[in-house]
Amino acid sequence: MADFNEDMAAFHGQTILDQAEYINDALSYILSLYHNPNRARRDTDLPDPVSVILIGHSMGGIVARTVLTMANYQANSVNSIITMSTPHARPPVSFDSDLMSTYKQINSYWREAYSERWANNNPLWHVTLISIAGGGGDTIVPSDYTSLSSLVPDTHGFTVFTSTIPNVWTGVDHLSIAWCDSFRKAVVRALFDVIDVRRATQTKQRAERMSIFRKWFLTGIEPNADKLLPSKEPTTLLTLEENANAMLKQGERLVLRGLGHHEGPKAHLIPVPPRGGVPGKKFTLLTDQRVEPSGSGKLEILFCSDPPSRAGQSATLLSLNLDLSGGNAASPRLVCKSSYEDVINIPASNKNSKAAFDDAQPFSYFQYSLEDLTEYQFVAIVDKHEKATPGFLIAEFSDSSDSVIPTRVSLGRLLSAGLTILLPADRPMVTDIKVPALRSSLLAYKLKLNRQGCKPDSELFAPIVRQYISDPYESKFFVNVKAIDVNLHGVAPYMPPHIRENAAGIGVSFELWSDRSCSAPLQISLQVDVLGSLGRLAMRYRTVFAAFPLVIVAMVLRKQFRVYDQTGVFINFSESLELCIRSSLPLTFLGFSLLATTLATSKSVVTQGVQSSWQSNATETPIDYGKNDLLLGSQDTFFWFLVPLFGIISVGACVVVHYAATTIIYLLGLLRSTVAAQQGYIKHENGKTAPLLWSLSTRHRIVNAVILLFLVATVIPYQFAYVVACIVQLITCVQASSHARETRSGNHANLSNFAHSILILMLWILPINIPVLIVWGHNLAVHWFTPFSSHHNVLSIMPFILLVETLTTGAMIPRVTSNFKHITSGLFFFLAVYAAIYGVTYAYLLHHIANFVVTWLVVLYLFGNGLYIPSIDRITRLPDFADTDFSNGHIKKLP
Repeated sequence: MADFNEDMAAFHGQTILDQAEYINDALSYILSLYHNPNRARRDTDLPDPVSVILIGHSMGGIVARTVLTMANYQANSVNSIITMSTPHARPPVSFDSDLMSTYKQINSYWREAYSERWANNNPLWHVTLISIAGGGGDTIVPSDYTSLSSLVPDTHGFTVFTSTIPNVWTGVDHLSIAWCDSFRKAVVRALFDVIDVRRATQTKQRAERMSIFRKWFLTGIEPNADKLLPSKEPTTLLTLEENANAMLKQGERLVLRGLGHHEGPKAHLIPVPPRGGVPGKKFTLLTDQRVEPSGSGKLEILFCSDPPSRAGQSATLLSLNLDLSGGNAASPRLVCKSSYEDVINIPASNKNSKAAFDDAQPFSYFQYSLEDLTEYQFVAIVDKHEKATPGFLIAEFSDSSDSVIPTRVSLGRLLSAGLTILLPADRPMVTDIKVPALRSSLLAYKLKLNRQGCKPDSELFAPIVRQYISDPYESKFFVNVKAIDVNLHGVAPYMPPHIRENAAGIGVSFELWSDRSCSAPLQISLQVDVLGSLGRLAMRYRTVFAAFPLVIVAMVLRKQFRVYDQTGVFINFSESLELCIRSSLPLTFLGFSLLATTLATSKSVVTQGVQSSWQSNATETPIDYGKNDLLLGSQDTFFWFLVPLFGIISVGACVVVHYAATTIIYLLGLLRSTVAAQQGYIKHENGKTAPLLWSLSTRHRIVNAVILLFLVATVIPYQFAYVVACIVQLITCVQASSHARETRSGNHANLSNFAHSILILMLWILPINIPVLIVWGHNLAVHWFTPFSSHHNVLSIMPFILLVETLTTGAMIPRVTSNFKHITSGLFFFLAVYAAIYGVTYAYLLHHIANFVVTWLVVLYLFGNGLYIPSIDRITRLPDFADTDFSNGHIKKLP
């Protein structure tokens, strides 16, 4: 196990590369140990291992994939990777440029490898990748990001949720997926099955590995589930007692209430329908009994056909002889195969069941399409219980016209009126309700079952619902169903398209197991869950709340500068926000809403074009994996309203931050005044103030700035300097606000309002810089002193430092009355537009764009009105608060 001291790899791309390089060195060392005859204790007949299996949790899964892309990777040293709660499709946050570029490099490598036509050109041909997600319980990494659909074809990997895995059947959070006992057992069993020490790779071949992973991690009900029955040879000779075995009529349903009611074994025969009838027929069987291997259990599920024509052949070739006739040679015989290996476990459900993961023996379920049973004439259910045993068994053949219920309701109709379905009393045991409109991960629903006139005691089992989608493999089982919360990980925002563009999702389906013993209809209703949907919006769009507020702040500053350049009054943040709400912001968000609709429409048109091209075998169109990176990242025009919704929320967030900052500044101002009074300064009635207690000379400011920039270039990341600049700006706001209140001067009010707005801008940029700073601090805590090569760009912080240091002098930014004032307006508008369109996917660039805007403000300070070039002493001669002449007697020292 590689322990990286809980490095914050999710925030820092270089950390991922460093860890991957270390893992490769460790793998080379581990494999080299097997070549040392003095240390190897293996059987000499076995080959030396040349590869390992990697298991990664969270960002460890990304490190495992990165291992195969590194220069020090030893070819074919990794052939199987299992990841848990790993965000493969996109980074969990986009605050670091290195992280974004690392993800792009890794994903491009994997996509290009699997796009190769020939196996010899694919370095990942023998690699299998399984991504396991925790589901809705994981609030750290959205489980949508664990999808491999844009990276790996179905032949080499898949994504599955823990709620799908047999005998786990529950979602888990980000941390507990590493220690959940039932989940660990499933992983261990799968690993033991794929191991083959007779091969140098130590694992079975890729196709066999994939089959094993599907067996242990999928439900077995999926359409592509491997069925072993057709490939098996007959193993059992079933001899029937003449006229003593139950032969059902064609199409009749077998229902057993209790087992072992007959003396000796009892066979129930269900005839297999002939081919050529109604298409889509399938056989289903459900029982609460455990189905054991052939010959050892109390219940046998056999698929039988007439014996070969040559006499005695069946008796000599078959290993098991199940004689129910008492040795009567004239009794009819059948050659049978056991279906034990195809048994599917589903959660037990009765009137006392609470959850799918209850500690109860699961039900045994079999499902075959009629095409799988073409070589058989009968299904034989053999009850070998010696005494009466409580239990049940239901078996039947059903038509797809009865068992599959498609719905043709639009998403808008589903949200406004809901969906109601009434299942008849003579329904099949298994009913599959398909809702194509229910595809989005952004919405939650409530599903209710109303068992009309059916008492729980009259049912063999309580209803079971399986909510499922096939890409990724997400199944959720609900037992003893009355009402359930429905949420899914289907089409999610900002997700790259499928590696096969034509593979479009078909929405959610609800598979219902119900007992019709009480001959009562069953009503199913589906309604949207508003509160649950809001929670899912917050989870999927949490980065929006770091980007969209910058739209508001940029528009507010733009309005402030426009008013200031026209009137000479720099209005405060609240007034500017109110003006924007009345004028520019509604138009801005209307434009963004239209843009979101246009982007979603264009994506739909392009997707349809690509599908038509694929279906006509035309030249393959390159897939644009970044087409969902913009604005809402949604492929559905229905969600256009999210833009104004997020705009309203962002306005509220800006108001909260503004008043919180105002309160803090006011309280610190009171503290400053108290300290000033205690040190002997008093204020006279003319409103002039005492010198600032912390003020430094211009020379000291320059020295401090130079030292800070030098440290950025050598030791500390520029994010640390940014935090320092925010603190200095806060202190400047405290002083400027105090001076504005005490002097009631228009110039001081302008400075206070300007400094406050710059502070608000810096505070909304701060979350983008904090994650890298956390990584740096963590590395220092574990005595890792290697500097970040990518975060020592002095130009990334110099404009902020110059602006903050200039504001500490008490100088107000000059008005611009020439046409250059439009540059200021345009830069803030560009910041707003970029924050809305690209801010979620490329949040790290928001700092650099704001840095460019601040550079322009520094230029205004340097060159002033008209942008002529005066002496550079303009800045150095600005009147410091500390240098204010207080010798006129307005302020005096107490004796």
